[in-house]
Amino acid sequence: MSQDVSKTKTHGQTPKSTVKWYHVEFEADILVDTYAGLLSDQSIILAINSSFVDPLMQFEAQLKIIEISFQKLFSLPNLNRVKSMGKDPKDIEDIENLYKNIFNVYEDTLIILVSKDFYKIQILKEMTTWMNQNEQYLQERAMLIITRVLMFASKRAKKCPSIDAPCLGVMAAELSLLCAHEDPLITQQASSGMNYVLYIAMCQNSNAKKPKSIRLSDGETDNLHVTSSDFELLYKTTQGGRNKIAQSVGQILLPHLLTDFVFTLLKKLSSPDTDTAFEAASLLKLTLDYHAQKITMVSKIVDDIYEQLSMDSSHAMKAVLLNVISLLTRTSPKKVIFQLLEFPVPVDKALLLMWQAVSTESSVAFQVLKTILSVLKGKPGEVEGTLVERRRFSLDATNMMPVAASQALCTFLLVNSYRKVVAKLFPEFLMALMLQLFYCSQLLKDTGQDRPLYVRDGLKALLNCSGLKEVNEALEKKNFWNQFAQDMDHQYGIHFIAKTLSECNFPQFPETLHYVYKIAVKDSRRSEDTIVTIIFFTELLKNFFKESLPKEFFTPFRSWINDSNPSVSKMSLQKIASMAPVFSEIQNVSNLLLPILDAFLSKEHTVIIRAMLTLRNILSKLDKVIYSTVCDKIASSYCPLMDHVNGGVQCMAIRHFGDLLMDMSDYKWMLNHTILGGLVPLILFLESTELRIMKACRYTLTMCFSQLKWSTAYLLQEDNYDFESLVLSICNNLISSYESYIIDLISDTLGFLGSSRAFLKRGSIILVGYLGKSGEYLLLREEIDVMIEVVERVTREEDPVIAILAEKTHKLFKEIAYRIASSTVKQTLRRWVKVIRAKKLKPIYNLPNVIAIVEKKTVEDFVEMKDKESLLELTDEKSNVQVQKKESFFAT
Repeated sequence: MSQDVSKTKTHGQTPKSTVKWYHVEFEADILVDTYAGLLSDQSIILAINSSFVDPLMQFEAQLKIIEISFQKLFSLPNLNRVKSMGKDPKDIEDIENLYKNIFNVYEDTLIILVSKDFYKIQILKEMTTWMNQNEQYLQERAMLIITRVLMFASKRAKKCPSIDAPCLGVMAAELSLLCAHEDPLITQQASSGMNYVLYIAMCQNSNAKKPKSIRLSDGETDNLHVTSSDFELLYKTTQGGRNKIAQSVGQILLPHLLTDFVFTLLKKLSSPDTDTAFEAASLLKLTLDYHAQKITMVSKIVDDIYEQLSMDSSHAMKAVLLNVISLLTRTSPKKVIFQLLEFPVPVDKALLLMWQAVSTESSVAFQVLKTILSVLKGKPGEVEGTLVERRRFSLDATNMMPVAASQALCTFLLVNSYRKVVAKLFPEFLMALMLQLFYCSQLLKDTGQDRPLYVRDGLKALLNCSGLKEVNEALEKKNFWNQFAQDMDHQYGIHFIAKTLSECNFPQFPETLHYVYKIAVKDSRRSEDTIVTIIFFTELLKNFFKESLPKEFFTPFRSWINDSNPSVSKMSLQKIASMAPVFSEIQNVSNLLLPILDAFLSKEHTVIIRAMLTLRNILSKLDKVIYSTVCDKIASSYCPLMDHVNGGVQCMAIRHFGDLLMDMSDYKWMLNHTILGGLVPLILFLESTELRIMKACRYTLTMCFSQLKWSTAYLLQEDNYDFESLVLSICNNLISSYESYIIDLISDTLGFLGSSRAFLKRGSIILVGYLGKSGEYLLLREEIDVMIEVVERVTREEDPVIAILAEKTHKLFKEIAYRIASSTVKQTLRRWVKVIRAKKLKPIYNLPNVIAIVEKKTVEDFVEMKDKESLLELTDEKSNVQVQKKESFFAT
């Protein structure tokens, strides 16, 4: 060992210098290995670049290799330290060249990639991120390479301005922050890189607004292609610090790139590096001050701010974030409001702060409130096709924009400038909140009193800021507001508010009535909106027009009555009935009555019932002279309903027909033809199995007989009632007074023979038989043939009573047909000259005897009777005595 030491000493080296030499050799080896590795990575990257791999996968693979190379490369010692490795000037020069070549290889690789595909300039954006991940990296070297590659890219952009560079906004943001770096070398390179980025952006954007120093003079051409001197002028323009950078960025970057620029700065506000955060805040404020109107993805920015405030309520940059909301609201109020309404209900602290930030922008108060108003007119859970922004309506309470709008309104109405605007929009906000009261009624039923009721709070705030504290206090005294937390009927709530407003003579009545009338005559696409309008409109009219009503105001009622939605029809009819005294006084009342009569044709039975009730309300208040002008039309409208499939409709139509005859007792002559036209269903449904219908028919027939002056009403009494006797009496009266109606009555009766109800078939067989006998001298051969054919089908009925009655009728018609002459001339003479006059009819069927005989016979008995002739003879024989009694009775 002593020899080794002595040997070392002879060479003039100490043990300390030997260790240093080994370390120097080790670091030199690292340089060589790094260089070799870079060459290997370069070959792989370029090989991938020339492959047919999917471009996205290709880029991701290359980016991964470049990132690994970046970590190795920029972890190397600095140049001064590397120079110290050399033993002599030649070694130092070689090591320095090797060191520079390493970075040159990395730079060349990037330039090759960008030259092949300009899109890969995004690698530089990633490099600005990587270099800030470790303070030990050679940041100056990284910035130098970034700047050189950008310089190359700018030259290419000048030659080919249609290149794709979507990362320019992010790169501009990263470089603008580095322009304030504490290292002057980094600041200088970042400034140069920033200008290259803007230069590229200017090449892409032919409409870019150039800085004043490079605007073309009047003598120059209007061609906006970037000239060779543009970069130098641009460089001078952006040397004025943050203010100039913010101006230039907004002027040059396309809107979507400027949005990326702003969003990147917004993300930097949460940076742990306070210097970076404050620099980002300053740049962000300046950029939005100048160019907020160019930002496209406002919703994305608002959403990010909400996330930052929600995660950290004591965010160091809270004031800056809220200021961003204010600045965006100034230029894009609609976009900001829609995005804020997307957030869950009820609002949390972060969202409340954002609403308050919006309210600070008084210059856009009108636009903000109009946007809130448009949302309040929407229906929770419904997708609004007219909205530009993406909507997330759902029935879930956390996603209901109209409910959120109600709460937002409460926030805005605390600000004086907004209170002034909302006072001008009072009618619109009032009706919008009425709609929300209607829509949210089910939601409010499911909530407790401890949960804020936003519709209620919005209404209270609206009343108070519109000078209607008296109305608010009146509702408070009536305990109306407390009922919101209970199961309050929404229609009652709307009615109650309108009534209270009217009782307090609110000064906004003229403009409110005008607005409500405007939306009343306008077709609404939602039936709920129409129902709210009907309730509110009617209540206003009811309280301010006690005696007469301008004709313009019943125009919307006419369209509502025949609305396709039954709920709208019923509501309008109900409200008309509540104002019957006023509506009955209007001129040309028939213009209102006719749509009500049209409602009789509705497929919904509840609409028909409501229409009949409304009609009776108006008729009971109507002047008799005016009544007489429309009574015939009304009476005719009841007739088709007298055999309606719904028992409630049928019963009411029959009874109201009788009421009309009683009302018009002084105008009997006007209704005789209508009475005769409605006789058939009134007679047949006397046998109805429903007691209410049977009683209604007896009541109305009593009115009919009184009008026609027939002494038949006593047969409707319980003690005297017999269906066949009643029919016989009616037909005898027809023969003596109204024989011209017999043919029409026969036609109406034949229609009931096809009914599935036994009492109708039985009654119609009897009625048509007597009518046929009554009008035999009026019938043509063709007509009696049709009657025979129809009756013949009924003879095949399984019900033996109906079958027997049909056989008798069939036999009767055959006899009539036999007596009718075949000559057309003789038939016509028979009808008009009436050579043969018919005598009074006698009983034909003896229905009680038929029923009694049938009850004694079994089914087998009827099957054995092939032609039923024996049964017919049997019923005739058994009833001879009763026939004689009836003949003497009718003769008397």
